[in-house]
Amino acid sequence: MAPDAARSRSITWDDPKPPLAASRDLDGLAYLRELLAGTYPPPPISRLMNFWIVSAEPGEAVFECEPGEYHDNPLGMVHGGLACTLLDTVVGCAAQTTLPKGVGYTSIDLNVSYLRPITSTSGVIRATGRVVKGGQRVIFAEGVIEDAAGRPLATATSSLMVIKG
Repeated sequence: MAPDAARSRSITWDDPKPPLAASRDLDGLAYLRELLAGTYPPPPISRLMNFWIVSAEPGEAVFECEPGEYHDNPLGMVHGGLACTLLDTVVGCAAQTTLPKGVGYTSIDLNVSYLRPITSTSGVIRATGRVVKGGQRVIFAEGVIEDAAGRPLATATSSLMVIKG
């Protein structure tokens, strides 16, 4: 049996340093809204994984993603790492919406549950992250990925450490 024709995908991204520097002068929600408005380019991970910000409100962030076969694992389904990365992004950005200027965060933990398979033919999927409990030291958040019909595909809970200065 002849192997399938090779496929390729080219990725381009913008220098992440200028938006990062600009983010230090904005609170978390304002920065995410500037990303949404296109004032700043998306971070490189967004282009690599093919996801983008849809909305940012206090305590909530929504992203969408269109899985492709370049996300597939050896079983012909989208690798769980895509869902994990997307969930880590939305819970982190939800936490970011609550932070004042000059304050950042990092994930302490992320617990992901995979509920249904995601495939390269799933179409656009939507991930929503919400803050469950804000804080000055630790923020607790949850996330869900849903298909176009609103069926949950994966969920996550996360604790995020607040980093000042």
